[in-house]
Amino acid sequence: MHFPEESPFEIAHKPVEDGFPFEVETDSLADSMGLRMPNRSLYLLQGKVGAGKSLISQRLVHGMVENGVKVLVITTELTTRGWIEQTESIGYGMTEAIRRGQVMVLSRYGTVADARGDVSLGDVLASPAVQAADVIVLDSASSLMPTEGTKADHVALIQQFRKIASDGRSFMLCADPEEMDASLLHSLRASAEVVLDLENAMIGGEIKRNIVITRFLRAAGPIQTSIGWRVEPAMGFIVDITAVS
Repeated sequence: MHFPEESPFEIAHKPVEDGFPFEVETDSLADSMGLRMPNRSLYLLQGKVGAGKSLISQRLVHGMVENGVKVLVITTELTTRGWIEQTESIGYGMTEAIRRGQVMVLSRYGTVADARGDVSLGDVLASPAVQAADVIVLDSASSLMPTEGTKADHVALIQQFRKIASDGRSFMLCADPEEMDASLLHSLRASAEVVLDLENAMIGGEIKRNIVITRFLRAAGPIQTSIGWRVEPAMGFIVDITAVS
């Protein structure tokens, strides 16, 4: 993973005071989930493998980009090209936003597959790209987190996130509970302004997906406790209106 020595964004970061809008015309997710993601905040998307963390984060990134937010995506699961192709496949093309400097994607695997296993969370947080973004997405954050440490270590790590976020930016952390230290995950859940638990259930031979909104502070609109959803190729995210909230 290569971090540029200078800011990758054409426009310098300016603090946003009223949160980051993520509504789009193609679905009603924002209407069901607070209208705006809060600024100066931590968002925790928690779910096991296959729960849809990457898809939900891509939907939120798409919505924020459509509303002028500058986003840095750091993926530890896909190559840069793979992440871009994944968004294209569900109708959330990012090529133009990347070209105009509104989105930057960094990968542990580079553009193709030259893996770097020595990248630490400290390397990520020290990047100038982080300072230039409005929202920083870590997918998956759990693969970068320390696997052991004391309570004091966990508090110090969260304080590091808070310090970087203090002038108006936010972090979106995608986490697999089976990959993270349980105590650290508990501390993150207790501290985050937004906690989304992603759940799957097999009902009638079909996988039903739900976003359980465990916490959502400083919401600008109504919040449903549970949102059913699915993703269709080329159509993107679809809210399941038959799901009970």
